[in-house]
Amino acid sequence: MTGAQPVPDVVGPGLDVLFCGINPSLRSAETGHHFARPGNRFWPALHLAGLTPRRLAPDEDAELLRYGLGVTNLVARPTRTAAELSREELRAGGEVLAALVAQHRPRVLAVLGVTAWRWAFERPRAVLGLQPERIGGVDTWVAPNPSGLNAHHQLPDLARLYGELRPDRG
Repeated sequence: MTGAQPVPDVVGPGLDVLFCGINPSLRSAETGHHFARPGNRFWPALHLAGLTPRRLAPDEDAELLRYGLGVTNLVARPTRTAAELSREELRAGGEVLAALVAQHRPRVLAVLGVTAWRWAFERPRAVLGLQPERIGGVDTWVAPNPSGLNAHHQLPDLARLYGELRPDRG
């Protein structure tokens, strides 16, 4: 989110939801687009949740702004898996994220990954859903990580949970 970013933030004024991934995959860093790794379920989940009118491709990530959506990462450093990140990197990323959110003031921040949330914001018992604390002054949700490596939630689960973020549901 600061310095040399291999995958630029997609942010702007008036966002309904700012999605925050954990960090870019190596594929995302290579392409410069969010959630570009084959098997990642972010794009189909957004569409199935009713947040986009069609399934976007990773190279269309800038189109999210047309639908009131944005995307960033907690940590800018690309890795093969998020498990390679240190708690310190996640905590530092949380501070930068809070500043970004305070600047752009989306309606909702959606952090995609409960373990990353727990470490970044020192909330060891946090669960999915609306959080009691607001980050950057906005409502904050924790939703499942859409990585194909996350076997805990399948695409229908992701779509249902992401759908709870729609403005007409709040």
